[in-house]
Amino acid sequence: MSELRIGIGVDAHAFEPGVPLVLGGVPFEAPRGLAGHSDGDVITHALIDALLGAAALGDIGSMFSSDDPELRGVSSLKLLRAAYARVRGERWELVNADCVLIGQEPRIAAVRASMEELLTAALDVEIGRVTVRATTTDGLGFAGRGEGLAAQAVALLRR
Repeated sequence: MSELRIGIGVDAHAFEPGVPLVLGGVPFEAPRGLAGHSDGDVITHALIDALLGAAALGDIGSMFSSDDPELRGVSSLKLLRAAYARVRGERWELVNADCVLIGQEPRIAAVRASMEELLTAALDVEIGRVTVRATTTDGLGFAGRGEGLAAQAVALLRR
């Protein structure tokens, strides 16, 4: 019988003018992006935390210090690859992950498949193991007011 572990990840960033907007590895044409030490990709950050949490390996901040100047503006997909390599090094593999973007804009339906392809490619797993969805908050909270975006992810690992 295989050992199973589940982890959850949550991330949120404020919008910042003049910063590129990247979600699930996909760049968006937008006047503002998400403030963060890396590219601010909340979907990928939440997925990283879900993976690390399930494997009992800490969190994104403990693995990738925001004080590290080499990580300034780095692609979160690169961080995801490194985090999952560490997870695999502990003999865990991804069964599946589900990611949810929380915010009023942007709409992601047209690029959802691209996000899933980029995330699964970074993890070197087959399509279908990672899903991406979105929800609004109907105008409630910081995401509803358009001040930023949040994401949640859950990951199931097996040894």
